[in-house]
Order: sequence, then C-alpha cells, then structure tokens
Amino acid sequence: MKKLKVLYYARKEEPPQWRQGVMEAFKGRHDLQLFDLKVPVAPQFKDADMVIDCGGWATREKIDAAVNAKLWQILGTGLDHTDVAYLRSKGIMVANCPGTGSRVGLAECAMMFILMLTRHWHTSSENLHNGILWKPFGQSLLGKTLAIVGFGASGQELARRAKPFGMRIEAIDIAKIDPKILDEIKPDFVGTPDNLDEVVQRCDFLSLHLHLNGDTRHLIDARRIAMMKPTACIINVARGALVDETAMYKALLDGKLGGAGLDVFAKEPPDMNELAFKLPNVVLTPHIAGVTDETARRRAAVALENADRLADGHRPMCLVEI
Repeated sequence: MKKLKVLYYARKEEPPQWRQGVMEAFKGRHDLQLFDLKVPVAPQFKDADMVIDCGGWATREKIDAAVNAKLWQILGTGLDHTDVAYLRSKGIMVANCPGTGSRVGLAECAMMFILMLTRHWHTSSENLHNGILWKPFGQSLLGKTLAIVGFGASGQELARRAKPFGMRIEAIDIAKIDPKILDEIKPDFVGTPDNLDEVVQRCDFLSLHLHLNGDTRHLIDARRIAMMKPTACIINVARGALVDETAMYKALLDGKLGGAGLDVFAKEPPDMNELAFKLPNVVLTPHIAGVTDETARRRAAVALENADRLADGHRPMCLVEI
C-alpha cells in the first residue's frame, strides 16, 4: 500500500490525547507529521496528501497552503467551525468522524447531569461539608420523561442508559429511525420536529443531541423554554447555540426552569460571571463530554481507515457533501 504524507493539525489548547491517539493508530502505516506552531505554516501544509484537522478549526491561510491535499479529515463530528465550502472549492474532499465515535462519552455525561440534578449535587456537597445530613430531598428518575432531541448515536446511547432507571423515553429526529433500533430501545414516543412543541411541554428532562446549523440554531428558543414545566431541566452536551442561552439563563434565574446540565456554550470559554452559573441547580463542565480515551481511539481509527482508502484509490468514508 502506498504511504501518504499526512499532516496532523491542532490548536495548542487541544488535549494531547487526540494527537496521541492518531500517532498510535498511524504508526508505521503512513508518514505522519505534527503541525509545529514555531515553524512557518505554508511549508508544513504544502506536501501533505491528507490533513487531519482536530476540531476543524483550520483557517483559509492553512487551507490555501495545502496545495496537494486531497482529503481534509475533521477529527470530530460537528462542522460548525469548518469552512467546508471553501475546502470543496479548492477541490479537497472533506470527511468528519461519525457520531459513533463520541456517542458513549456524550451519553454518559448527559446521564451524569440528570443524576446530579435530581440529587441536587451542589447543595448536597455543601451540606456535607457543613455537617448537615439528610438534606436536600432528592427525586427518583422512575417515571420521569426524558425527551431526546436528535436520536442518532449519542441520543440512542443515552436512551439505553436512562431506560434501566425507569425513565420514559421520547425521541425526536428529522430522519426515520431504524426499526431495529426502535425494537431494541422501545422508546415510549417517536416523533419528528413537528412534534417538538408537544414533547417539550411534557418532558422532565430535555437532552439535545444535534448538529449545529442554520436550521437548529436556537431550536430551543424563548418560546419553547416558556412551554417547559417549571421543574424541567435542559441537558446540552452537543452545541451551546442550539439553545437561546439568554432566554435559558433568565428562566433559570426567575425560577421558571428546574435546572440545567451544560457541557457546551455558544461562546467558549463562557463568561463565568454569568449569574445563572452560580445557581445550585446548574451543573457545568468544560466541553469534556466527548473528550474520552474511547472517543480518541475511535476517531483515530476513522482517520486511519480514510488514509488507507485514499492511498488505495478508494472513496473515503463519511464524506461531507454540500
């Protein structure tokens, strides 16, 4: 098999585990070079047959420099940071990693948020440190309704974890869901975006598992937030801008939402002076839901498979079409 010249590009703030996963996967298979912030950009991109872009953050300067690149592999699922149209205008194929790579991490984090919110984690921890026992009173998940908006890989994994707790699962997806998945998971309700308003009104937890694009930005807006039960919670491990954050924060501060578990924000890092972040019914993590060892291995495996396919003259997987 022909060996490709592959450039791994990442911003300095990216976790080194992404790079390590790729290095281990590519060892001895292709000529892998790591982008060096201390070296001029153009020479590093010039000879690359394939660029692995961690998160899809590369600028047009870097794209322009990759004059021989045939494939731009996004080491991630979301494309909201990626200039796909510009890459395609340069004749470069664009591929991402399927949601199966991060599905377990996202689902586990969403489930963690649900459990922390029902057991009032912040107040419980504070009470323990203050020697106060048997407070606060928690809620069981038995019989609670979990609405999963975006019933793809991570949404399905969350359903598999929530079902054993006795939760009702209501699924919303724009695409028809595989009957085998429905037979396995047995959600209590399956609908399309046309059913979103009714699902929002009756759920106890609303968990988002969608790509961010023009159609999904602020999908959960002020109108839909106002429809929710005052005890209901929003869970977001996908993209911050899926929710109108201003409306959500106001509802939390006004006591019109039961809580929120947030791993992602419209602007990252977020402004930690936001008053809603100080509330005991708000749980936050720094965009780490999908940042796991398993995700790193799975994404590196996709990148390697596409490198092998490109080297053999075959069509890469998970190509992004405009």
